[in-house]
Amino acid sequence: MAAPGPTRRPSARASRAAMQALAAAGRLPDFLATLPAPLVCALADDWLHQARPDQLPPSGIDWTTWAVIGGRGSGKTRTGAEWVDALARGDPAFTTEPVGRIALVGETHLDVRDVMVEGPSGLLNLPARGRARPRWSPSLRRLAWDNGAVALAFSAEEPDALRGPQFGGAWCDEAAKWRRPEAAFDMLQFGLRLGARPRNLVTTTPRPVPLIRRLLADPRTVVSRARTHDNAAHLAPDFLQQVVGRYAGTRLGRQELDGELIADRDDALWARGALETARVAVAPDLARIVVAVDPPATSGARSDACGIVAAGRAGAEAYVLADASLARASPQAWAGAALALYHRLGADALVVEVNQGGEMAAAVLAQCDPAVPVTPVRATRGKYLRAEPVSLLYARGLVHHVGAFPALEDELCDFGPDGLSSGASPDRLDALVWAVTHLMLETRAEPRIRRL
Repeated sequence: MAAPGPTRRPSARASRAAMQALAAAGRLPDFLATLPAPLVCALADDWLHQARPDQLPPSGIDWTTWAVIGGRGSGKTRTGAEWVDALARGDPAFTTEPVGRIALVGETHLDVRDVMVEGPSGLLNLPARGRARPRWSPSLRRLAWDNGAVALAFSAEEPDALRGPQFGGAWCDEAAKWRRPEAAFDMLQFGLRLGARPRNLVTTTPRPVPLIRRLLADPRTVVSRARTHDNAAHLAPDFLQQVVGRYAGTRLGRQELDGELIADRDDALWARGALETARVAVAPDLARIVVAVDPPATSGARSDACGIVAAGRAGAEAYVLADASLARASPQAWAGAALALYHRLGADALVVEVNQGGEMAAAVLAQCDPAVPVTPVRATRGKYLRAEPVSLLYARGLVHHVGAFPALEDELCDFGPDGLSSGASPDRLDALVWAVTHLMLETRAEPRIRRL
């Protein structure tokens, strides 16, 4: 390992890069076998070598806030504790000089103590690495290092407690669930005035609250993201199987496990809460199953996606079964995907929009499999007017998603009178609307019952 000193930052990062290259080439075990045992043990505890890239602070000087946005158990607390410890000790890999006064801000004083300081990944439980641990004084709410650096604990419920004290660094944990997030964070910023480069670290599972939106939009914020699965080696297998398996793909899972910022659009036709309420794990016996296709007008790198959605009907309710949409696919590719889904589900109709290039789409499908009945549909109204009756069926609890379809649900909950916020074409939504319209809003005879 490189000796402490002003050259540790570049040499340590170069060592990390070299280790990663050896691991990728399958030569790391042979290299480690040539090192003295004490050095191998030291490398096993060295954070710069063991951390994932998202757990290391960004290089460069053009940032004031490092936002570590991650799922539950993704290693956010360890990231924060290692960063604070490195600042306090003056580790040249993280700071040009020791930071003598640091703020630790949690939702409550108990959160600071039980998670940030005394927790399994907190400051008092970091590897010793041959150094004295900092000393925690609960009555003073202060953590002290041997070099004189101190970290002071604050509760976000008491923003005024941050008036007066000044700091060279701050760690804010789970800021998205603070009760008074903006008041506490703003008051902290007035105290970040020591040293050449005072900085914040915010570690949190995201929620669509104003503070998090503000930080993510700030050009002086650098964002690292991590999923629960990224830290799977350090999590209980039962947790991964039961919790991750159960919630993967749902709104709650995407927020709490994947660290995604999930927000509803106020004027959207669909709301995530309603989708979650109506979600089911298994479809009942279905009287009809259709696959709907919203084909792109062109193919190529800039073409729209091809929306391919399957749905079925049981009684007065519809069940969305699959989203097999493809981006920038050739006609043969999306036709093959649509036909494969049709046969896999035993569908009785393939519904294809024929407004823009649709006649070509129907022809491609007929060429690929002439036995499949293709039902052409033509849009005579705008997308919003076509989607509105389908969204009303959802609002009445008559449409259920069988499992989770994150990309499709993102489009639904971002679709308003002016389309998607991004201006992109809502191809998955279009295919869904055609499928549900064909099943629920047109009168036709009921064929046989089929079981998935």
